[in-house]
Amino acid sequence: MAKESTFDVVSEVDKQEVANAVNQAAKELQQRYDFKDTGAEIEHTENTITLTANAEERVNAALDVLQSKMIRRGISLKALDASEPVATGKQHKITATIKEGIDQPTAKKISKLIRDEAPKSVKANIQGDQLRVSSKSRDDLQATINLLRDFEDAPLQFINFK
Repeated sequence: MAKESTFDVVSEVDKQEVANAVNQAAKELQQRYDFKDTGAEIEHTENTITLTANAEERVNAALDVLQSKMIRRGISLKALDASEPVATGKQHKITATIKEGIDQPTAKKISKLIRDEAPKSVKANIQGDQLRVSSKSRDDLQATINLLRDFEDAPLQFINFK
């Protein structure tokens, strides 16, 4: 009897690359002429990034700088959940969080997608903040990985392919 093959679907972000992207964006904000005297700043703590500036368009421009640095460092923008600019006194502020792990509603969406679209031999089990996908056919698992590469709601990685 053929052994069952598996892989895990996770959503992880390299925290060091996020810190590097934030540092690069902060340096660029200090050096660029169009950010002079705007009070544009980036603060990074654990999974939260806070951008501040004295005008709404400046804080949005700072967010664009951060996003471009993240893309250059290979971090998916699906992992960045940025709020709308909020006016606090004379400053405008955007709070962005880094999403890690697959939450229950997203895991259920992925599981339903696998049930509906993947080959019939493929099964998905939710295990905490990841999914375990199993099948007897490795080819079916490869087809499932190709199906999940286009998933829009979260950045997905595929690990422990056995």
